[in-house]
Amino acid sequence: MLRPERMSKVSVTGSKRVIDDVIETIHDLNVVHLSDYDGHIEGFDNGDPMAGADDASEKLVTVRSLESTLDVDEEDAGPTRIVTEESLETELEEIRVEVNELDDRRGELEDELREVEERIDAVEPFADLGIDLDLLRGYDSLQVAVGEGDADAVREQLQTAEAIEAFEVFSGDDTVAAFAYPRSDDPDALDDALVGVEFARLEVPDAEGSPEEYVEDLRHERETIESKLDSVEDEFEDLRVEHAGFLLAAEEKLSIDVQKAEAPLQFATTDHAFVAEGWIPSDEYASFVEGIQDAVGEHAAVEELERADYEPSGHGHHAPSDEPESVDGAEAATDGGTTAEFDEDDSPPVIQDNPGPAKPFESLTEVINRPKYTELDPTVVLFLTFPAFYGFMIGDLGYGVLYAAVGLWLARSFDSEMLSKLGGVAMWAGGFTALFGVLYGEVFGLHLITNHFWEPVVGLDDAPIKKGLHVGAFAELWLAASLLFGVAHLAVGYVFGMINETRSHGLKAAVTESGGPLLLMAGVGAWLFSTHMQSGGGPRPELLYRALELPPVVGMIGLALALLGLVLVTIGEGAAGFLESPTYALVNTVSYTRIAAVLLAKAGMAYVVNLLVFGAYDVDLTSEAAQSHGYEPYTGDYLFGLFSTDITHETHFMLFSGPESYQAEYYSVLFDGLIHMGWGGVLAGVVVLVLGHLLVLALGVTSAGLQTLRLEYVEFFNKFYEGGGEKYHPFGYQRNYTTED
Repeated sequence: MLRPERMSKVSVTGSKRVIDDVIETIHDLNVVHLSDYDGHIEGFDNGDPMAGADDASEKLVTVRSLESTLDVDEEDAGPTRIVTEESLETELEEIRVEVNELDDRRGELEDELREVEERIDAVEPFADLGIDLDLLRGYDSLQVAVGEGDADAVREQLQTAEAIEAFEVFSGDDTVAAFAYPRSDDPDALDDALVGVEFARLEVPDAEGSPEEYVEDLRHERETIESKLDSVEDEFEDLRVEHAGFLLAAEEKLSIDVQKAEAPLQFATTDHAFVAEGWIPSDEYASFVEGIQDAVGEHAAVEELERADYEPSGHGHHAPSDEPESVDGAEAATDGGTTAEFDEDDSPPVIQDNPGPAKPFESLTEVINRPKYTELDPTVVLFLTFPAFYGFMIGDLGYGVLYAAVGLWLARSFDSEMLSKLGGVAMWAGGFTALFGVLYGEVFGLHLITNHFWEPVVGLDDAPIKKGLHVGAFAELWLAASLLFGVAHLAVGYVFGMINETRSHGLKAAVTESGGPLLLMAGVGAWLFSTHMQSGGGPRPELLYRALELPPVVGMIGLALALLGLVLVTIGEGAAGFLESPTYALVNTVSYTRIAAVLLAKAGMAYVVNLLVFGAYDVDLTSEAAQSHGYEPYTGDYLFGLFSTDITHETHFMLFSGPESYQAEYYSVLFDGLIHMGWGGVLAGVVVLVLGHLLVLALGVTSAGLQTLRLEYVEFFNKFYEGGGEKYHPFGYQRNYTTED
């Protein structure tokens, strides 16, 4: 659970004559993570691809190109099928020719369409003028300039231009045409005259007649081309429907063929023999041996070179000596001789071994990195803490149900393994949010569960726990509880760090690097929650030592442990460790108070939304007027009798009656509520209710979600986790579109 599946390094040695059968068998078994041969065996070189590898690769490229052109996806697959070599030679070529011809036609039409649109863009400004195109060019003595600019500014500029004897300016909404008769034969007289004015010149199209008619003709031509393009797209769609299943199956077969054909590149080979090495789950070793022997008999030998231990420095061990030296005739390692060690460059791939409910949380671990084979996997701790922290901070049945629904949608709507796992995480977070919502007695911030379940059904005076907005003692309790959560969470991280450090660098390093900070943090924590030095207020808030009320002796022991931790940290890290001691002692723990902060912030936001929509009133239970009408202060029992506090005020939303019902002097209306302000207010209230709670729902992800991840990644992971493990990629293929039968 905290360790990956144990892996074994195996080798298959055999005659070159059976290499094809061995590759076929290994591929079908789909359990061996092949290792690249690095030249360490004298006389052996990397193998060459099998015959047909280049041809299969070329066809695979062709198939994928056709799939891209036809926009083929997995939903187009159809039933599984057998793809023969003959069909790859004939049918694939026919499809290629047909698709390429159609693609060429589409390309030509797209070029024509692009050209027509460019011509339309070029002529449309001239349609604005209303002057025939042939009248805008071809003069011997007149110079013409057409462009975009201010007609009045052009006139003023030409009026003062000495080189222009006469001129006329025509304008439309956006286009200006200037005709000018120059005083000399200077061909640039008009252009020079317009230099001082903003004027973006346009080239006159090589066409005749009315520009409006010309544009209309071009638009008809564009419609014709677009119609032809639509026909081509329909033909593409017909081809996709007809050939998608074959192309997907062909891609799968060719991918398998290429995978098998290129496998010898990872083998060590001579002219007559080969050696293949790789990693398999140790539990699969016996079935792997059986599969190889069934395929080639004694022409290949299987050996378990190493059964990898979890030692970070490369310490492995051979198979135990009480195991047989062979499994059905294949060689197995014994622990005679030197101890086997796996090379850091060929460390075992990682198969995370977590229980089913924790599997989705592997996605959160992999955000940082996959755990190394040699280190503890924190996924189970994430599973136990992430949804609990998240649910505790949001704590609402309505929000929890919506979070779980979104998670279910993610898990079922996408093929991505990562999105599916994130959906599982969201469902767990939603479940815990709903669970804490029941304990808080809230649905979308309203105390409906309290009013309809905890009080009438269970017989309690209130929900078992409160968020602390109106019962201040709970705000202090959750602040203290956040620190306790932090101590416990960080302690697990330090213990994991000690385990990893003990294996990698020895007990001394583990004690100084992880044990020291653990003692320092735990010692200071024990003192904070003890009654030692509490007289006169003490050097810490009362809410801390009132939370657990640990006896003074516990605080004294805590201080002694903290001092020991400080010494160990200083020994391990020197002056830098001494300077970092406040971080170890308290700063990391205080970071967890964000749990209480987010809890109160989210509760406050939901409260404000409901206050605006429904309105609320407050009752001062200590007032004589309230007591004369049956109200009185009381001691509320919470946490199923484990916690009690005096209640002097009650706040209620006005769900079913307006402020006019609460005019007595012992009531204090906080806000009338939009729904009690006429039909306009009702409509505004519905909008505020929906958008407000959607905002709280979204901010729950960006606040509670991100803050929880920060606690996991920054505070917890940093105490022990490195990551960097290699994912297990067995040599094989999961067939989806083809069958061999």
